[in-house]
Amino acid sequence: MSWLPSIPYPPSKDGFWSPVTSTLNWCEEDYYATIYSAEIVNTLTNLLFMYCAFKGIFNCIQNGHDRIFLITFIGYLVVGTGSFMFHTSLKYPMQLVDELSMIYTTCLMFYATFSYGRTQQYALVLGLFLMTLALSITGYYHYLQDPRFHQNAYAILTAIVLLRSMYIMELNIRPSYKAKERELQEASEGKKTLPAERERQDKRDLKILGSMWTMIAYGLLVFLGGFAIWNLDNVYCSNLRRWRRQIGLPWGILLEGHGWWHLMTGIGAYFYITWGIWLRHCLDGRQDEFELHWPRATTSLPMIVKRKVMNGSANGSANGFAKKTS
Repeated sequence: MSWLPSIPYPPSKDGFWSPVTSTLNWCEEDYYATIYSAEIVNTLTNLLFMYCAFKGIFNCIQNGHDRIFLITFIGYLVVGTGSFMFHTSLKYPMQLVDELSMIYTTCLMFYATFSYGRTQQYALVLGLFLMTLALSITGYYHYLQDPRFHQNAYAILTAIVLLRSMYIMELNIRPSYKAKERELQEASEGKKTLPAERERQDKRDLKILGSMWTMIAYGLLVFLGGFAIWNLDNVYCSNLRRWRRQIGLPWGILLEGHGWWHLMTGIGAYFYITWGIWLRHCLDGRQDEFELHWPRATTSLPMIVKRKVMNGSANGSANGFAKKTS
């Protein structure tokens, strides 16, 4: 690729934050671009994390989403900010902020998923358990200082929450699964849904499920793609460094695998939290009040927004019930 216009990579050197004290040092060469940032690409790619976090925070405030998701997006912002500071300095305290905030944010989603519909006592015990778990992971990781422990803990927590959320989604939204529960509820309330209204709700819920599975597939594809690139970056680091120097700047930036990991996992995590918001509204029976706003799958981020009220009530089910007669 010598035909591409480029400039040679400057040599690595000591920087403003030297020496490195973190237990990890990624494949990007240190302080080649500026003395004020140890890994410039790995640092700047965290700006997407921050952008997505602020987007999620403002969306939660403007549309009145549950507070737990606002707190989760704040935790998501801490992850991006901690990673920004870690890759800027390669200092061990900043590494802990980066990595442990991932655990704490996942614990928040764990709480949101497993506490829904439970008693206050259950939610309190779950909260204490997760707090103890997060502190135990923190203490043991600081003692062990083995990044694989953190990575495995994060992966296990994320997998549990993701699989549980999928199960809840199918069980509570798919019409064929919730039909019996709906009949019991109508019997206890003394009213029966009119056939036309039931058909409308079933079509609405099937459409929502299709959109949710599209979000899940898109988010997982992006997240796992970033994970694969990150592993390639670790395994073939020496080759990648050589190729980057052969190509030169700015094209060598495209071979910074850990930077791609930041971009892709940032998007994947945003999709996951946004899906959690929509799922919570559906579990609350508010499908007619909120909708997915996602104009283009490849160029925009999804948001859950309040549905515009037109021609009457927001729930769209006026005259949808008939009194039970004996």
